[in-house]
Amino acid sequence: NDDMDRRNFFSHVVWSATAASILSTSLVPEERANAIVMPDLKALAGTSNKMKVGGLSNKIRSIARVLDELQRDLMQERWELVENYPPQLRSFVPVLTMYTDSAFPTDAPVDKGLRVALRYEVGRFFASLERLRQATARKSLDEAYVAYGEMSLHFDRYLRVGGLYTYYDNTISTEPYFKGISEEALVYSDPIKDPAEVRDLVMLCKGPDKGKTGILIAIYPDGKNKCIVKLDKYKGLREIRVVPRAWAAKRLGEQDPDDAFLIPRKV
Repeated sequence: NDDMDRRNFFSHVVWSATAASILSTSLVPEERANAIVMPDLKALAGTSNKMKVGGLSNKIRSIARVLDELQRDLMQERWELVENYPPQLRSFVPVLTMYTDSAFPTDAPVDKGLRVALRYEVGRFFASLERLRQATARKSLDEAYVAYGEMSLHFDRYLRVGGLYTYYDNTISTEPYFKGISEEALVYSDPIKDPAEVRDLVMLCKGPDKGKTGILIAIYPDGKNKCIVKLDKYKGLREIRVVPRAWAAKRLGEQDPDDAFLIPRKV
């Protein structure tokens, strides 16, 4: 039946989710962020399951809009507005919990493993939200950026593990597309001599996402030279990547502002 088909499919991928929840504390940020590449399972779910969790899925995806608005207000240092986001985001706890338990409800090892992984991501998301609240109270901008970046990272991973992405990109790496193209043809500044900072529009100049564009939303302060990049929107969602700073190069020339800054502020 449909539920059995779903579980059979999950049996091929659940190890990634459960392993991430166990090993993530020992992985460096880049590895932890990019370790899970889960396919979009929406089309594989049974009709009855779609009806059951479809409304919850849309509510969870709406968190992305809230995070975009938070990005806008934080990067404009509107502290009086930023302090309103923690209670707003905490109101999604029941929705996330209900989806986790409804989408993967059985005692089958696959469902158990996915519930563990999803609960882990929810826990990390709200731990980062608390750090954002504390940083906001101190008006500590760099700490707030890192907390926001971690929130975005763990929300992105929740979407992936939960099969909530609206598309599945099976491209392993974009680097082969750039073979034979000189680096001068890609317009960006030298990321070593002129490293990107938070708020800079960037292009990933190396790695499996080479050529993709986005905005730098956080820089880890631990000396590992890693940063968090929020890629430009694709099919309604914005993927999060943790990469070496040397991979995130500032785009040159006239650029449209990041989508978050185009969201009208509610009066």
